[in-house]
Amino acid sequence: MASLDEGWADPARLHREGRRARMLLDAARETAAEAVGCRPDELTFTTSGTRALHTGIASALAGRRRTGRGLVVSAVEHSAVLHAAEAHRREGGAVTEVPVDGTGRVDPGVFAGALTEGTALACLQSANHEVGTEQPVGEVAELAAEAGVPLLVDAAQSLSWGPVGGRWSLLAGSAHKWGGPAGVGLLAVRKGVRFAAPSPSDERESGRAPGFENIPAVVAAAASLRAVRAGAEAEAVRLRALTDRLRVRVPELVGDVEVVGDPVRRLPHVLTFSCLYVDGEALLHALDRAGFSVSSGSSCTSSTLTPSHVLRAMGVLSEGNVRISLPPGVDEADVERFLAVLPEAVRGVREEFGATTGTAAQAVTGETGASGEESGLTVDSLGKRCPIPVIELAKVIGDVPVGGVVTVLADDEAARLDIPAWCEMRGHAYLGAEGTAYRVRRLA
Repeated sequence: MASLDEGWADPARLHREGRRARMLLDAARETAAEAVGCRPDELTFTTSGTRALHTGIASALAGRRRTGRGLVVSAVEHSAVLHAAEAHRREGGAVTEVPVDGTGRVDPGVFAGALTEGTALACLQSANHEVGTEQPVGEVAELAAEAGVPLLVDAAQSLSWGPVGGRWSLLAGSAHKWGGPAGVGLLAVRKGVRFAAPSPSDERESGRAPGFENIPAVVAAAASLRAVRAGAEAEAVRLRALTDRLRVRVPELVGDVEVVGDPVRRLPHVLTFSCLYVDGEALLHALDRAGFSVSSGSSCTSSTLTPSHVLRAMGVLSEGNVRISLPPGVDEADVERFLAVLPEAVRGVREEFGATTGTAAQAVTGETGASGEESGLTVDSLGKRCPIPVIELAKVIGDVPVGGVVTVLADDEAARLDIPAWCEMRGHAYLGAEGTAYRVRRLA
């Protein structure tokens, strides 16, 4: 409130009102720097976390252009990082994406192996925005430092729970992720890191974030970070117990569910699961009508009709994807009510798509080999969106003998994830794909 009254003036001016504004700005910077674990003069306030990432990546690459034009990122980075990487690639730079395992975690050794003499910058998030998996930032930062490559850490999801350890070089965060106001981000750049701020330069924030600082919002961002950190340890224990309950109870209450992400090395408040035979958008609407605001990484909720790049990199089921983010202070009764509502919501969506009926799929043709072992069926799901191809596969798999093959024709991008995931969940063999034809062998 004081910053609204006294933070309206230009902190770059020497008059009394400007000095008051400058004091508020400096105090906020010191508070934020203490929470981040850096020096106040290493921290810059930006207009968003996305702007912090874009500025950090572009400026670090420009500062080390004599070293090379290589950029290394993990395959599950936030879209802001991947967009910056794509812009770098279009300008002639080289980008290497490091794969992740089925939990969404990079292997430190594999990441270090991607760092070459021409690598100017490496990027690794502290924790994933969609599935909550924590990355081995400390190990990777040490290996990057040994290779002489600065590491930029996207810490937007984790800063509310504690500072990021290790020898990182740059770090970005976003205030709205820890309960602060939207429109404030932060960028920390360690002393000694080569950094060429984007032009045209400005006298604001050491030339790294042009424009008049929004001092009331900056003060609110720093105050909220300090406040949430004060109770972070106890709240993390409480929320982890609630998400652990959800991880166990959701598969018990709803059949054909895959809980994704690392079960142990994860953020305490994030849980993500996917449901077979469910349209993600329909399920989100059903939960919204029941009073629960959740999100999804499913292709069914994307205007591009492609699966989340995170789920794709992990190789897990994408259909019926639900991401739950428990806010600080959430009541245990709300979690129990969610568990009570979810089974009926999933059942309703499955019924809507005909997943619970025993009727045969449409456009099915038979194929019989000479020995009978390759007898099979072809299901034409071309032009149909998820979860229809998997639903039609499930309906006919019992119509072929054990050892028989079902070929599913599907041009929905999600089929590349969902059909192999279905095979693993139901105990059948995925034989691969040729174009839009996916072959599945019945094993039981």
